[in-house]
Amino acid sequence: MLVTVLSFLLTLGVLVVVHEWGHYRVAVACGVKVLRFSVGFGRVLMRRQRDPASTEFVVCALPLGGYVRMLDEREGAVPPQERERAFNRKPLAARAAIVVAGPLANLLLAVLLYAAAHLIGVVEPRAVLSTPAPASVMQAAGLQGGDWVRAWSADGQSWEEVRSMTDLRWQITQAVLRGEDLQLMVSGRDGRGQRSARLALSRLAAQEVDAATMKAIGLTPGFSEPVLGEIKPGGAAAAAGLREGDRVLDIDGAAMADAYSVREQILRSARDGRAPVQHWRIERAGRVLELPVQPRVVGEGEREVGRIEAYVGAAPEMVSVRQGPLDALALGARRTWEVSALTVRMLGRMLVGQASIRNLSGPLTIADYAGQSVQQGLSYYLSFLALVSVSLGVLNLLPLPMLDGGHLMYYAFEAVTGRPVSDLWLARLQRGGIALLLMMMSVALFNDVARLLGLH
Repeated sequence: MLVTVLSFLLTLGVLVVVHEWGHYRVAVACGVKVLRFSVGFGRVLMRRQRDPASTEFVVCALPLGGYVRMLDEREGAVPPQERERAFNRKPLAARAAIVVAGPLANLLLAVLLYAAAHLIGVVEPRAVLSTPAPASVMQAAGLQGGDWVRAWSADGQSWEEVRSMTDLRWQITQAVLRGEDLQLMVSGRDGRGQRSARLALSRLAAQEVDAATMKAIGLTPGFSEPVLGEIKPGGAAAAAGLREGDRVLDIDGAAMADAYSVREQILRSARDGRAPVQHWRIERAGRVLELPVQPRVVGEGEREVGRIEAYVGAAPEMVSVRQGPLDALALGARRTWEVSALTVRMLGRMLVGQASIRNLSGPLTIADYAGQSVQQGLSYYLSFLALVSVSLGVLNLLPLPMLDGGHLMYYAFEAVTGRPVSDLWLARLQRGGIALLLMMMSVALFNDVARLLGLH
């Protein structure tokens, strides 16, 4: 819990400081006097100011955001000698640049964070497939358990390397949301027998990528040998005489190519509240044995499944994914662009009802993921931080009152009409913006709580 809280505070602190620093630096460059640079809201905990005429830097008690307060005649009296340093006196282009600088700072930070993560490198499962789910897109494409995905292509002409299972999932996710097919170059686990396979993802017509979509695609967890791990004492596996290290050759005459096949055979064994005895053929210390195994039936949500109370599957083969400085920077820029486009696309689909509002996440989910990523390692945390930074940058550019994008919308109106938005309409839009933001925050918080309670 402590790690999660500290990770969350660090995440918010970094992103807020960078966002507000973007506003601050461009404001200073445009000759605007900045009165206060605040991280957080509410009671001031820390304060630093070089002299009464300089910017006041503060850290406040509520760390859910921040702000830069500039000299502005609309917010109070301004001495005549300082009117030229007031924000409202600056040209339209300067005001727009100051506003857009915050979100752009977050997007630039994301590029650098993704680049740093690629430079440090991560250890991830190699892109070797488990047996595709029955009637799935992958099965229809002729893919099998043990196939090693080497490259992907959108047009069959230009191919790019698939570096890991995580990379493969990302490319499939993007193709699904674009409504496009994807071609894969695959080989056997030994690298031989290279061939291509076309995934007909456009036929799914999916508006979002969730567990059901991945099941329809057939992308299961990465390949794992059909070997038993820890056996729970007193469980069905122990009662059948199974041992850690046993390799499952077949169940009821069906060959088991990987751990996923074994798990599915066990899960599907439950029928009408009971599970029939399965006939397992295993390999143990060079000997082939036949054992009767009767899974136990347990409830899982609204369905009943079979369990043997043993870990099924060996550790997947891992690969180190690491890039040089220039390649890391290029990949950082590309990933930032891809995540930004994906975020805008999903927001648009939620707006028109094509995607579920369950995709909205709030501070509890961010805190949970922050804690998990920190425990996985520095590169994972940097990637997570980059993802949230992209989300913050994109969300702030939405044309909603109270956000930076809302102010840019006002300036666009001013550029077209030659006059600013009236005070009456500003007040109305501000009230509407506050109501909309509160509604979005409520939905996000509800989704957070529902996920924690297992309702989503």
